[in-house]
Amino acid sequence: MIERFRFYDERDWFLQKRFGLFIHWGLYSIPAWHEQILWRGRMPRKEYEPLMHEFNPVKFDPDEWLDLAESVGMEYICFTTKHHDGFCMWDTRYTDYNIMNTPYGKDVLRMLVDSCHRHNMVMGVYYSIPDWHHKNYPNQGRHHEMFGPRAGDEPDLRTYFTYMENQVEELCTKYGEIGQLFWDINVCGYNNTAFNDHLRRLQPGMVINNRGPENWDFQTPERGIPEGMEFPRRTEAVQSLGRESWGYKTDEDYYSYKHLIRSIDRVMAMGGNYQLNIGPRADGSLDPRDVASLKRIGDWYRRVKEAFSDAVPATTMITDYTSNMRDPMLLTRRGNTIYVHLPDDPETDGIVVKPFDVLPVRATLLNNGMPLETSVDMPASLHREGRRYLRIRELPVNEITDETMVIKLEFDQSLCE
Repeated sequence: MIERFRFYDERDWFLQKRFGLFIHWGLYSIPAWHEQILWRGRMPRKEYEPLMHEFNPVKFDPDEWLDLAESVGMEYICFTTKHHDGFCMWDTRYTDYNIMNTPYGKDVLRMLVDSCHRHNMVMGVYYSIPDWHHKNYPNQGRHHEMFGPRAGDEPDLRTYFTYMENQVEELCTKYGEIGQLFWDINVCGYNNTAFNDHLRRLQPGMVINNRGPENWDFQTPERGIPEGMEFPRRTEAVQSLGRESWGYKTDEDYYSYKHLIRSIDRVMAMGGNYQLNIGPRADGSLDPRDVASLKRIGDWYRRVKEAFSDAVPATTMITDYTSNMRDPMLLTRRGNTIYVHLPDDPETDGIVVKPFDVLPVRATLLNNGMPLETSVDMPASLHREGRRYLRIRELPVNEITDETMVIKLEFDQSLCE
């Protein structure tokens, strides 16, 4: 746990449970093109909103979803209770446009919450600030808004904010412990910091992201792999298994396992959390490609997890990180144990860990448990520096090509004195 990031209250769970599952699920899983099909696909609302009368996810099994997440090594989830389309995936008293008025007629959020309790997972909720259905939201054609009000709309931001706050308070009072609130797309400038504080009183263990009011707890970079050595503030990176959509898409272009593994490793080595998204089908089942991706990632993550659990970023121990680094690496540390993360494919089967010049007691490749050869000497290619460095040799660079390598170096006290 990074000490300077601590809350010193119930929210510290967020610094211990580092890997989460994001779930984008709603009416948009029926057309299966994109969760923003109304905006990106210009689908008329009069064609989209009747999908409520078709939504019947008879194959939805929350325990199946949570079993999968648990097997991957994930320890919390965040669920889209209301996306931009305005459809609510819980039994809300504030609108009829909700899951209870579908053929399914069951509160899927309640089912997920109950499953989280059974699996000892933290439950988080996503809530979109824009609303493409509610008559009071002032859709003005800005980004992530409808292209103007429709007949019958009564744009009134103050009235809409009352509706929105009532709903979020409902989420925070009706479903037991909620560990995360993920606001999204604050195009209308909602900044009621007092409401965030009110929610924290209702849910003392809940962390709140930076896409709503300004008194947030963590930032949320999306999609891209950040560069650097360490995040300057609490961070949860969010990414989806596919490039084109967060909701279910029938013809999705999937990221490679290697790309996602490299992204997870870099974010966590920099001290961040990682929330990886799936989009279930309209019937509640999971696409086999999603399952395969998560299982492959989980296979790697379980083998190297100790390099993140209770470990802190330590890349600042390396000199010349941004220049003259022929072997790019990130470091994490727990006590006298250093973990070397190789985010790019090593060019050779030996690397130099500058400026270390102490032999470890033991060197192990976490990916497969194999012991590694180490030495402290002057590489011929670095003769101009005239210094001895720690070398790690005989890495299986031709055998392990589809995942990030993580090396465990166990030192005696001398390295850290």
